[in-house]
Order: sequence, then structure tokens, then C-alpha cells
Amino acid sequence: MDTGVSVVGSGQVSSTPDVLRVSFGVEQVAPDVAAAVRTVGERTEAVLAALRAQGVQDSQLGTNAVNVFQEYREPGTDPAYRASHTVQVETKDLTGFGALLNAAVDAVGNSLTLHGLQFDIEDKTELLKQARELAFRQAREKAQHLAELAGFTLGPVAAISESQSQFPIRETLQSKAAFDAAVNVVPGDHTVEVTLQVHFAWA
Repeated sequence: MDTGVSVVGSGQVSSTPDVLRVSFGVEQVAPDVAAAVRTVGERTEAVLAALRAQGVQDSQLGTNAVNVFQEYREPGTDPAYRASHTVQVETKDLTGFGALLNAAVDAVGNSLTLHGLQFDIEDKTELLKQARELAFRQAREKAQHLAELAGFTLGPVAAISESQSQFPIRETLQSKAAFDAAVNVVPGDHTVEVTLQVHFAWA
């Protein structure tokens, strides 16, 4: 067994988000698969056109999921099939959520679902560096204290492992009803955390 001491340090750094991601969905139930898929395709194109009219570029749009399945019905009733298409929009306009939402609602009405929205930071490089420095500093302080308690002198670092996590502001909403045109969202801080497990040898 290696001699020395293993400790865990963590560091958190927060900053203001600069990206908003919104997931819109379109759903349709029909008596056959072809009709459900066709209608969802047409209405998805209507939503995409409405978003583009708000200044959203194709590079800011992407499909998250496409699903088709048979719905459960009571025995003896006609079968039904549900098709859905979920699209994610990414924008730098953090105050533009209401306009995007209203445009999508106007395009397809009650066929629209809102799966969620998330504020994020596009480039976390500097935040991760700062969090890593804080985590290592905490780990060294813990190791130094343990070494003093045990009557040893702290030596060089023998091994390091890292894990990361982040805590974005996220809201999840789902509804098939028309949305209130006054819906507004406010971004809060976005936090990244780095955890380091560090093994120090004895001097």
C-alpha cells in the first residue's frame, strides 16, 4: 500500500449565463402512423419557420428527439398513434424567450409543448480553471492538516483524479394550452464545480 494521504478538495465558481436553450415539441395523435407522422412533420416545419422569422439561424436549431408509438386504449376502442418531434433552440438573446414562445404558439397552437429551458455558459474554460485551483488549494490544506496531526511532513503529489459538475438554472414546463404572452424568464448565476482527489506522499 502506498504511504501518504489521500484527500478530496472541491471548488465552485459562478458566473452569469450567456446562452439560453429552449426545447419545443410538436405532438399529434391520429388513427394511423402515417397521418400522425405527416401532421407532426408539417407542424414542426411551421414552428421552425416561425422561429426563423424571429431571427433564429439554422445553426441554432437542432432535433432532440423524434418518437412514434401506439397509445394505450381500452379494449374494443380504435387504435391511435402518437408522433412527436422535439427541437432545441439555442440563442444568445437571454430576454427573447417570450417572443420565441409566442411565435411557436401562433404557428401551431395547442399542438405545441414546451419541454424546458436552460441558461448556460458557452465557454466554461476559465471557470473550470478557477474552480480547479480552489479545489487543489482545499485539498492541499486538508492534507497539510492531516500530516501535522499524524506527525508527518507532506511530500509531493503522487496522483490526482478529477470530476466536474455544473448547476445551471433550469426550468421544465409542459402544457398543450396556449401560453400567456407575458411569460418572462430571468437568468440566475450558473455554477461549475470541480472535485479533485489528490494523493500526497510523505516527504
